[in-house]
Amino acid sequence: MIKVALVGYGYWGPNLLRNFIETPNCDVVYCCDVDETKLDLAKKRYPFITTTTNYKDILNDKSIDAIIIATPVKYHYKLAKDAIISGKHVLIEKPMTIKYLEGKKLCALAKKHKKIIMVDHTFLYNEAVDKIKELISSPDFGKILYIDSTRANLGLFQTDINVLYDLAPHDFSIVNYLLNSGPTSVQSYGKSHFNSQEDVSYIFAEYPNGVFVHFHLSWLSPLKIRKMIIVGIKKMLVYDDTKPSEKIKVYDKGVSLEKEGTKKANEIKIGYRSGDVWLPDLKTSEPLAKMAGEFIKSISTNTQPISSGAFGVEIVKVLEKSTKSLRTGRKIYI
Repeated sequence: MIKVALVGYGYWGPNLLRNFIETPNCDVVYCCDVDETKLDLAKKRYPFITTTTNYKDILNDKSIDAIIIATPVKYHYKLAKDAIISGKHVLIEKPMTIKYLEGKKLCALAKKHKKIIMVDHTFLYNEAVDKIKELISSPDFGKILYIDSTRANLGLFQTDINVLYDLAPHDFSIVNYLLNSGPTSVQSYGKSHFNSQEDVSYIFAEYPNGVFVHFHLSWLSPLKIRKMIIVGIKKMLVYDDTKPSEKIKVYDKGVSLEKEGTKKANEIKIGYRSGDVWLPDLKTSEPLAKMAGEFIKSISTNTQPISSGAFGVEIVKVLEKSTKSLRTGRKIYI
């Protein structure tokens, strides 16, 4: 039985706590937060859990195998560092850290102490994302030309990070997973309308093999949008995560190019192909539950998870470079 503790019972913490309590071979012992009101809520719902406002209670408890960190990102590095040094495995809410160098240090520290470090990039455990990876990897889909991704909503405005650090980890983690690679360059634009943090951002990223990706991120939208369009040579795909069903639609549409039989040797005729629309079946499961299960399994078997520290730190690198581009107005190579 893997004994774990949760640190941070704010926005995402309750979801993590519920899923880890329901995870086999896992015993949630502690819930820690600086706000006693939040701890009262946790205790009321889960009377068997020990609550504390002192993080050191968990660090000093030798029976605790792992710590789940769900605090604001500015605290991630220090909390994770202390946890690893204290002999604990660590799961960190996305993004892993503010700075790429901090993430690299945590990975090195985890390797030194032989501990698992994992980042909660939940979409890597989403059945729809796995299905998309399967579909676009097929020769029937053809070479990917470009991807367009939009993640927008009204809020939640934050003061310690911008919309890029808040929302882009989802989209970069999905695209990096689908393409088995990170971007080679990024160029970002954005603006802050209400405080010092940008609330709208557009990122243009270039990936290997000529794949062009556009990300639109916003805290200032009247609609909740979670949509990704993937265009291949042979087929096209739309993924809408806001839909309760029919999240993926595959379109047998495309463009064909043929040389005209005219005097103009270089004249090209563009043809359009429009066929059926296919809705693949998806298994029903909670991504967060799968993520929690893999963390416990990784500790038990000493194997690296899909959303490893190494994967998470590459996302931080892209976030850091994208923010640099946003602030300088320049294209940044990675």
